[in-house]
Amino acid sequence: MLALPHLSPALFWDTAPEALDWDAHARYVIERVLVRGTIEDWREIVRFYGLERIGAEAVQMRFLDRKTLAFCSAVLDIPKEQFRCYENSITTPSLRKLWDF
Repeated sequence: MLALPHLSPALFWDTAPEALDWDAHARYVIERVLVRGTIEDWREIVRFYGLERIGAEAVQMRFLDRKTLAFCSAVLDIPKEQFRCYENSITTPSLRKLWDF
């Protein structure tokens, strides 16, 4: 069995990390690391979940900022268009006009 990931405590400011079910809450954990984590946090989730699981969870996320989406697309070798957030967020060209700041 793999050792649990050692992630930055600031990622779970609103959650007790010891209460997390690392498998059942994988998408929550991965999303926190992708959006707010450090490179060390990234390495930990890659070690713990693997790129395949991270990719499967990431494509289902409702929101990723443009930089995070670009990073995930490049590192996971998944076209941006396959991410759920691509159609549901400001990354969509038709919606970008509303929030172009």
